[in-house]
Amino acid sequence: MHKTHHDKIIFMQPSLEKLRKYFRLERENGYNNTAIIGGLSKMLDYWEGEARTDTLSEEVIQAVIQRLRSYDGLAPQSRADALKGLWKRIADTYPEAGQKAAGAPPPRPRTTPEAAPAPQPQRQEQEVPPPPGRADLAPGAKTSATPAALHAPLTVLQGVGPVHARTLAGLGMNTLGDMLYYFPHRYEDYAQLKPIKSIWYGEQLTVIGTIESVHTRPIRGGKAQIVEVVLSDGTGALRLNFFNQAWMANRLKAGEQYSVSGKVQQYLGRLVMNNPDLEPVDVESLNTNRIVPIYSLTEGINQKWLRRLMLHAIKYWAPLVADALPESVRQSAGLVPLGEALLNAHFPDSQEKLKAARARLAFDEIFYLQMGVLRQKRDWKSMEARRFEVSDEWLKDRIAALPFQLTSAQERAVSEIRTDLGSGQAMNRLLQGDVGSGKTVVAALASAMIVQSGAQAAIMSPTSILAEQHYRNFLRLLAGEDGILQEGQIRLLIGDTPEAEKEEIRAGLAANSIKIVIGTHALIEDPVVFQDLQFAVIDEQHRFGVDQRAALRSKGTSPHLLVMTATPIPRSLALTLYGDLDLLVMDEMPTGRQPVETHVLRPQERERAYTMVRGQIAEGKQAFIIYPLIEESEKIEARAAVDDYETLSKEVFPKLRLGLLHGRMKPDEKDDVMLKFRDRKYDILVSTTVVEVGVDVPNATMMLIEGADRFGLAQLHQLRGRVGRGSDQSYCLLIPTHEDATENERLQAMVESNDGFLLAERDLQQRGPGEFLGTRQSGYASGLRMASLTDLALIEKARAQAQSLFERDANLSQPEHSLLAEAFGRFWGTGAGDVS
Repeated sequence: MHKTHHDKIIFMQPSLEKLRKYFRLERENGYNNTAIIGGLSKMLDYWEGEARTDTLSEEVIQAVIQRLRSYDGLAPQSRADALKGLWKRIADTYPEAGQKAAGAPPPRPRTTPEAAPAPQPQRQEQEVPPPPGRADLAPGAKTSATPAALHAPLTVLQGVGPVHARTLAGLGMNTLGDMLYYFPHRYEDYAQLKPIKSIWYGEQLTVIGTIESVHTRPIRGGKAQIVEVVLSDGTGALRLNFFNQAWMANRLKAGEQYSVSGKVQQYLGRLVMNNPDLEPVDVESLNTNRIVPIYSLTEGINQKWLRRLMLHAIKYWAPLVADALPESVRQSAGLVPLGEALLNAHFPDSQEKLKAARARLAFDEIFYLQMGVLRQKRDWKSMEARRFEVSDEWLKDRIAALPFQLTSAQERAVSEIRTDLGSGQAMNRLLQGDVGSGKTVVAALASAMIVQSGAQAAIMSPTSILAEQHYRNFLRLLAGEDGILQEGQIRLLIGDTPEAEKEEIRAGLAANSIKIVIGTHALIEDPVVFQDLQFAVIDEQHRFGVDQRAALRSKGTSPHLLVMTATPIPRSLALTLYGDLDLLVMDEMPTGRQPVETHVLRPQERERAYTMVRGQIAEGKQAFIIYPLIEESEKIEARAAVDDYETLSKEVFPKLRLGLLHGRMKPDEKDDVMLKFRDRKYDILVSTTVVEVGVDVPNATMMLIEGADRFGLAQLHQLRGRVGRGSDQSYCLLIPTHEDATENERLQAMVESNDGFLLAERDLQQRGPGEFLGTRQSGYASGLRMASLTDLALIEKARAQAQSLFERDANLSQPEHSLLAEAFGRFWGTGAGDVS
């Protein structure tokens, strides 16, 4: 996402945004544990699920759970320290969270196109005022036709006092306009229910039945519990399993009626639903035989109350919202009017009307995204940049001096970058290459094209160890006898660099005696001044916030930019998120690399996996053992790194040298462990997913992943990419949490393919876009309430319409586009943000 210079808008995962709001409120309340009714720990019941949906790291989730559980027993000053310390830990993992302190006011949320922010009015009457005339202008609008009352606080609604308003604010509803865009997360279609006897394995559906029995039994030797519920509707029975949710046993009572939604699975020949959504049957809704919205809730409100409140607001206000989309676009794309879409997105009369409503609202989101990236691309292309031209002979000599032969994909990438650098326009490229495809070589050759003309290049990596790895590679490729630079002209600048050496490097950059600098965020700190920075490379771009990229680029004058990622991004996602960047794809592995042989083992076959690990180490190789958690959790049934590390060291591999790596360690501790592993001082590295970014240990040939069913395909593929980086055959063993997860689709896909792009497409279909999204991108995804980034047809339709309109009126300056310009400005913010 982007940030404007004036509004300081920063986007992050919704669960982190929610956490920050509560922390801010707690600060304003004097740390008296009243930000949530019942205390801050109460939010964990629903926050943990949201955090997992956002794919937050397990280390962060566990840190939040432990800190908030003990929060009530602390004194006010200790509470303040606890929340500040917790937020700092979060910011260490998610840089975007660190751009404002937890106690600071939260950023203005990204608004929907039709509901602009406005100053909060004073408390008004308890009933919604009559609709204002269309002449009422929103503050700062050109010709706004949006009723100003949509900016009123929710306390104008009957039955909503300050307490309820604060609760609803926790769901993101602060104004009447917000309510229009707080969509149901699912629907119960009481006209199309299936009897239990007719359901099939693999179906995603809703059934209604009566609870026959509720039983709780221990699992994993008493360390966890499972609540087993039998639901019957007279035609058949369905078992519901709730893992590590013991409180469900008190909530559910035999004889009660529930609607249950989830995926039908199979266990020992019986149909089951694991951790399904439940809703007490609303007899009133059931009798209407219609589609009923189900909204996400929070403590203090129930479904029936919120549904009635939404009905009151939506039916009155949805028809009054101005439709900013030009009639020509609506007709061409076959879309229903906005007011009708909003009404049917909440309270649809039929499945057809619901589908049309969602299609219209999803189109709007993708359309505004596409208009924004098209404008960004135009602005970037209009920037002049210095030309860097190299002769065919020069390039041929440089490639011949490399210690290996380039793949055809690398040659193609180098050729396109060479053309960009000689064009006179600022290059803005995304280099997307699967793990081990040789992106560093391409970046090094591009840097050589810059420095041979006397200018400077900077390469920014997310971690010190990755920066050091790049530094060694750049020295090997560009310095030495056949190189174009002396060793001292390529330098490494990281947090651990001694201060005297940092000073020397800063002086060399300011004097242009240092041509290439490789480092971490230390590169963008104020004392670093370049004399002539003309090329910036951002590695693993999703690890950096937009501000950090902009800060590096600001060190030069219109420098050429290359951002790199090892995460294969499906085409539909790349079209949407990176429309402003020229995409370069490297989908070929260097010669000599063998595909990693992958196997799924059942949990009881673990000893077989250990035998394979011992065999590889006996041959002088090394192994990774990866865990989804740092420490065992009461709520999550999965093995954990710290707990198993002791057992592995003392009982399983007593004669081998084991290292431990996890997210709670300090950065220098992580680097130290990783360096020792790289230098063969450890035989086995026991780790959480912090190891996934491109660290190169060619001697490691074995990757054992515990709890493999808890990872997405993209993450599994990234982890697997830590081995197979040498010429020896490498292996990846996947052990799921449960026996019945052995047939997990993701795990089978890993066995079938080593193609990151193919796996990325499959992961996008199975799990949504979260796996691919970083700072900028998760801002996008959290703003997409209706659109699915898996819907390529929608994306291409919206892109075609945006392209057509952009060609006719790029600045939206024509009178008929005034409403659209206003809505577009609200969607993207008012500044010239950097979307790359």
